[in-house]
Amino acid sequence: MPEGHTIHALARDLDAAFAGTAPMASSPQLRFADGAAQLDGHEVEAADAWGKHLFVDFAADLRLHVHLGLIGKFTLTALDPEAQVPPVRGQVRLRLETARHVADLRGPIICAVVTPEEVAAVIARQGPDPLRPGECDPERAWAKIHRSRRSIAELLMDQQVLAGVGNVYRSEVLFRHRVGPMFEGHRIKRHTWQALWDDLVLLMPLGVVTGRIVTVERQVTTVLDQMARGVAPRPGRRRSSVYKRQGEPCPRCGSVVRSAVVAGRNLFWCANCQRRT
Repeated sequence: MPEGHTIHALARDLDAAFAGTAPMASSPQLRFADGAAQLDGHEVEAADAWGKHLFVDFAADLRLHVHLGLIGKFTLTALDPEAQVPPVRGQVRLRLETARHVADLRGPIICAVVTPEEVAAVIARQGPDPLRPGECDPERAWAKIHRSRRSIAELLMDQQVLAGVGNVYRSEVLFRHRVGPMFEGHRIKRHTWQALWDDLVLLMPLGVVTGRIVTVERQVTTVLDQMARGVAPRPGRRRSSVYKRQGEPCPRCGSVVRSAVVAGRNLFWCANCQRRT
């Protein structure tokens, strides 16, 4: 499932492509024919995201709400003025089309035309989003974490606790701060939660900018330096510290990286390094 940085980058790209235009909307798959008819010809005002939820604002108070789920994809293609519009391929739930761009949505778990009030209700159910730190309060997440008997690894994946964090970020950020993933939320110290939040606020925007999850410290430093110098960020070959590295030596202490299913996804951690509450 795409993590929050992917959805925010998609919202940015859709906004750049369609804001201020009135795209043709269609549902080649026919499963969203009524919704596409409502959107067709209305001007796009903006595209935005909260956690893993994507919203496209159209005129007349129409809102497109999309959640990609596990297999969904929303692909954006820039059109050559001399080229023909690409044919529909596969099961396209929604196509947005202008003379310059085509966006095809496939396989989402949510694709609906909703009202602004319904958008607000969706956002109200979400936890704070590290990609919107100035608009949300991490204390909302802490209030749920410090009284919970669920593991911190499970809580980080609960979108009503923290929005946008997925399996890669949870494994990596817990490793970066030596936090034992199986410790129950009520055992996590307040300053440890603050360190996790602050790190996600640092790391997730790097994912938006680079299109890749960047969590290994030397790559984080490289990307931050490149951004500070105005250079296009290039983190280098993607590596993780523990994610999908079960059975390999921990890059910090050499112990074997472990794996277990937590909240329906494979968690990766070092039992020797990660003992902090």
